[in-house]
Amino acid sequence: MTFSWGTVRQWHWMSSAVCLVGMLLFAVTGITLNHAAEIPVEPEVVSHEGTVPEQLLRDWQPSAGETPQLPAAVLDWLAAEYGIHIPGGHAGEWDSGEFYLAMPRPGGDAWLALIPETGELIYESTDRGWIAYLNDLHKGRDSGAVWKWFLDIFAIACIVFCLTGFWLLWRQSSRRVSTWPVTALGVLIPLVIALVFIH
Repeated sequence: MTFSWGTVRQWHWMSSAVCLVGMLLFAVTGITLNHAAEIPVEPEVVSHEGTVPEQLLRDWQPSAGETPQLPAAVLDWLAAEYGIHIPGGHAGEWDSGEFYLAMPRPGGDAWLALIPETGELIYESTDRGWIAYLNDLHKGRDSGAVWKWFLDIFAIACIVFCLTGFWLLWRQSSRRVSTWPVTALGVLIPLVIALVFIH
């Protein structure tokens, strides 16, 4: 593809189309993150205490130093008994005869503690709501590898959008005398705020 004025315009509108929804969400969550302390949140906490049947744990003997996973039979029992759905592949920690599984996620977290010898189980899940969910997606917190890749691709698309936009400004600056003063203002405002008001 020949690099030309038309090519830059095409890259600009294509990158803007790719970034449109993402930039709106990131702008909105930027506001909610900036005012997180002022937005009331009532976390929803769900707790369960119980005893896992002995036969489900009979052949499960984790050893110190390994990162064990719950047996499939226990996962099925948790789903049927308490509606606790734990995706396979979640590894926990083993310490002093207790299995502990942390399950952080965007907008909340959960944890499970199990003593195989007695079958004693404690589970707690906290949901902080949709705003917290979207805020955590903004930060990439506990959102997984696929979301991390999406953020990287989205950031690249934003860079293309900004650079091609700058190129378009430069090409049209001779016909619009306010182009560079306004562009300079966009640089100076955050710079002055950072130097003067941020300590």
